[in-house]
Amino acid sequence: MIPAYTIASILETARIEEIVGEFVGLKRRGSNLIGLCPFHQEKTPSFTVSPAKGIFKCFGCGKAGDSAKFIMEHEHVSYPEALRYLARKYQIEIEEKEQTPEETAALNERERMFNLNTFAQQYFSSILFDSDEGRAIGLSYFKERDFREATIKKFQLGYSPDHRDAFSVHAKKNGYPEEILLKTGLSVGSVERLYDRFQGRVLFPIHNLTGKVLGFGGRILSSDKTKAKYLNSPESEIYLKSKTLYGIFFAKNAISKLDNCLLVEGYTDVISMHQAGIENVVASSGTSLTTDQIRLIRRYTNNITILYDGDKAGINASLRGTDMILEEGMNVRVLLFPEGDDPDSFVRKNRTSDVEAYILNNAKDFISFKTGLLLEESAHDPIKKAGLIKEIVHTISLIPEPIYRSVYVKECSRMLEVEEQTLMNELNKLLRQKFRSKTGTETPETAAEVTKQEAHVIAGPEAKSGYYQERELVKILLQYGRQELNHEVVNEDGFPDTYSETVAQFIVEDLKNDNLWFEHPTHLKIMQIFAQALDESVVPGEQQFISHAEPDISMLAIDLLTTPYELHNWERKRIFVKTEQDVLKLSITNNLFRYKEKIIDARIQDLGEKIKDADSFEEQFEVMVQKKKLDELRRKINDILGIVISK
Repeated sequence: MIPAYTIASILETARIEEIVGEFVGLKRRGSNLIGLCPFHQEKTPSFTVSPAKGIFKCFGCGKAGDSAKFIMEHEHVSYPEALRYLARKYQIEIEEKEQTPEETAALNERERMFNLNTFAQQYFSSILFDSDEGRAIGLSYFKERDFREATIKKFQLGYSPDHRDAFSVHAKKNGYPEEILLKTGLSVGSVERLYDRFQGRVLFPIHNLTGKVLGFGGRILSSDKTKAKYLNSPESEIYLKSKTLYGIFFAKNAISKLDNCLLVEGYTDVISMHQAGIENVVASSGTSLTTDQIRLIRRYTNNITILYDGDKAGINASLRGTDMILEEGMNVRVLLFPEGDDPDSFVRKNRTSDVEAYILNNAKDFISFKTGLLLEESAHDPIKKAGLIKEIVHTISLIPEPIYRSVYVKECSRMLEVEEQTLMNELNKLLRQKFRSKTGTETPETAAEVTKQEAHVIAGPEAKSGYYQERELVKILLQYGRQELNHEVVNEDGFPDTYSETVAQFIVEDLKNDNLWFEHPTHLKIMQIFAQALDESVVPGEQQFISHAEPDISMLAIDLLTTPYELHNWERKRIFVKTEQDVLKLSITNNLFRYKEKIIDARIQDLGEKIKDADSFEEQFEVMVQKKKLDELRRKINDILGIVISK
């Protein structure tokens, strides 16, 4: 168990912008940072990080929390595991008792699989460097590819002995059960008899965004034609090929910094380019490029440059990839290396500066690449050329942004020597078909049902019970609770005087004096925390609520303390706009009056029902007197607020 003081130290040290920035490309917007949400698909950023408050919030899907909560949600780990991740990052020592075998067994399956993969990586790396077989076969192969020892260690490369069950036996001796060995795919066979999946292969560990090992890619070095040249870990609860990019852990910072991702095919392509100092490069991890992989890249940049071999297979892969990337609203360029070369061989033959210059000068935008390629195939054949035009226009139709589509239509018209209007007509036809297919599922009945549901929310019970007024007062408590308010009064001698109190004291004492406590459960919890703290002459800060152990309190605090909007600096244009803080006292007073007016309204309605149900005139008269007093009180409040009562 992690002590409370250590948890506080971890959360205070962790910088939310650094934690989230490892997984999401963030850009400054005023005092906050914004990016594409990693928890749901979006093309316009709605994910906000507030360094000042130490929180993140997505205004699209609603996910929110502090640094620990982000790691929990993103990595699907427990709260203690998230804290340990943060502690490792910031080199904070955690003093906790060693886990017993029972506690180890209680770890959830994902954590056990990650633990086993880490153990396996360390084993394979030690075999590579420390065993005769590993040095003679595995290390020799890597050195033949000009991989330096520092590079081999950086990518945690390894070698699995050419024995049927060397690793499986070693893992079982160290307490890893057969079930987990089979689930990760490190072993094959059955619980009764295990064999090593990767025997006799050099190994490339595949890491997730935080550097945890998800699985392995293994290359056989023998000439045995009966065995696959490359073998990957099977898909599991922690390893999904379609959502994984080889090298992303090592490349993400460079991708974000350079605002471009170089996409290659193989493990050695990635490693060779990294060794040459070109680090913004990833590979599609033993699978054809997928939409999820593209979205993973889009967290860090909107620009992808595809670097594939110049053979037919590489060209076809490039064509498939461009369409998918464009459909995700990203910019794509394509570079084909000279025939016979791939990124790995090209980098080894040339200096880094020459490779960078080659990429810069030869990468083509998708329209030039695809048009030039298809024009070669359709030369002097009008029918093929007509098919080419349809193919190009179809690709342009995948681009979500109308301005970009228009620019590419102009360029395509110039290259194909076809009237721009002809291309535009074809494009509009495709866009209409796409629109119909997208909207054809929604019927008038479903639209009407959505409207009914919205109306229920607007006119629901929360709107009648003072919920929104409570929420606004809670927001003020969280944002300004510790701020001082100055009051001007006349003292006993008849002279003007001033005294001050905190916003929290002003609101809580005012409500307690009228014997009012919030009705909504979470609002009430927050008010009680403030009331109890004030009894001890303490005002709790916003961080206490952001990192609160009760999820409803932390979620509400984050929700109220974040906003997708930010006031521009109008003062530069000599326009002076009053903020909520400028008129804080007036804002608090108005909100208190509105809250009380809402409660009075509800009580007046209750008394109206009692008048109807009264059994005698005396009872009816007594209720009418109470109602009259409340009517008078409501009138006074509305006079203060400047509200005209029409009824």
